[in-house]
Amino acid sequence: MADNLLEARQMRKEFGGLVAVSDITFTIPQGAIVSLIGPNGAGKTTFFNMITGVYKPTFGRVVFDGHDVTGKPPHAVTERGIGRTFQNIRLFQHMTALENVLVGMHCRTRAGLAGIMLKRPGVEAERRRSTQRAHELLAFFGDRLLPRAQDAADTLSYANRRRLEIARALATQPKLMLLDEPAAGMNPTEKRELMHDIRRIRELGITVALIEHDMGLVQGICERVVVLDHGVKIAEGSFKDVREDPAVMEAYLGRQRA
Repeated sequence: MADNLLEARQMRKEFGGLVAVSDITFTIPQGAIVSLIGPNGAGKTTFFNMITGVYKPTFGRVVFDGHDVTGKPPHAVTERGIGRTFQNIRLFQHMTALENVLVGMHCRTRAGLAGIMLKRPGVEAERRRSTQRAHELLAFFGDRLLPRAQDAADTLSYANRRRLEIARALATQPKLMLLDEPAAGMNPTEKRELMHDIRRIRELGITVALIEHDMGLVQGICERVVVLDHGVKIAEGSFKDVREDPAVMEAYLGRQRA
């Protein structure tokens, strides 16, 4: 069995008197594609937010690649190697596609603002390398993004804005990629392309975890599925196993009346 790249142990998040996530243990094996599913309001995005430092857990521990990252700020978690996209797209809308990807590289560049202002040696060379790499990441999506490199993000199609968010996350050089509803708003053709892209991300040596409502996509690419309902983990296993679990059927369909 592969070593676990991430271990989230007994994770709990309370907002006042509301328990949004209750004592969840969740592991992500190195090299896997896993999915977190559940009805709306189940606590899925809250769980991702605790892993990435957006929220500090009320209780629990997150160990990533052998390092305790519990409660670390988002930039520190990113530097460790966790990249992510968001349920609601968070691009810099009036910056170009290329500039958005370059922003993602910020945690891996050395020049800093002082180096740029003082024109220190190596700054221009680093800028050229970063720009070349940004073009390569846009080209990862074939001809869908690269021809639009100089276009503002808010002029792109919805699917291309989703792809640009993934490209920006790839620019952080992640070991683990967290995708929050990456197929939302996509048509069937775009979803098939996304499945192909996610497999290619794994081929780069990047582990993938996603929150997704499209069960066809989950079934098509995920080796393991974890199901949440009202902040509680109610099932875990293969897609077939969780699909046939009575607790999962009840969470999605409601309790059957006698």
